[in-house]
Amino acid sequence: MADQQITTEAELRDLIGVPLPRTANKARPALLDVDRQWLAASPFCLVATADADGTCDVSPKGDPAGFTLALDDRTIAIPERPGNRRADGFVNILHNPHVGLIFFLPGRGDTLRINGRARLVRDAPFFDQMLVKGHRPILALIVDIDEIFHHCSKAFLRSKLWDADTWQPDAVASRPQIAKALERQQDSMEELERYYGSSYAEHLY
Repeated sequence: MADQQITTEAELRDLIGVPLPRTANKARPALLDVDRQWLAASPFCLVATADADGTCDVSPKGDPAGFTLALDDRTIAIPERPGNRRADGFVNILHNPHVGLIFFLPGRGDTLRINGRARLVRDAPFFDQMLVKGHRPILALIVDIDEIFHHCSKAFLRSKLWDADTWQPDAVASRPQIAKALERQQDSMEELERYYGSSYAEHLY
């Protein structure tokens, strides 16, 4: 049987329907107190970007809860820490500033979503508010908000993401095993297990 591809919005709407007005119209252009509270409690977000040709990237960002600063009602800032230096999302932003973000709260199924336009800064006075263990961020992602809204928990409920009874951390190869197979064939498993072991968390900043 051939794929029955959907090629128009009309076909899509015939299949999934139209959103209720309260859903279609829930996006707002500015932060409310509840949004600020969410950002203050969130330790993790995903940042989606695309380059000028549409090639996409999604990057995880995490730090102690409250790492994302609300600079004003229409602007937030996310610190960047040392990483693998690929910077795929940041390179995308230099060519296409549009970003989509999802902020998580551990144990919560609902999420906070922000869409906007981003820019990168190497330093600013608010960097002093982003210190972790005495370390300033190496840069910050500033997002001017176009729309913000809260998203329901159905995906989390279906996936049972926060249900520890469903977790299977050993269902796939370990991080050292993956690195050995795909990225660092020249290193021994002993070296990789030591690198990704308990001391790994000591080099986050």
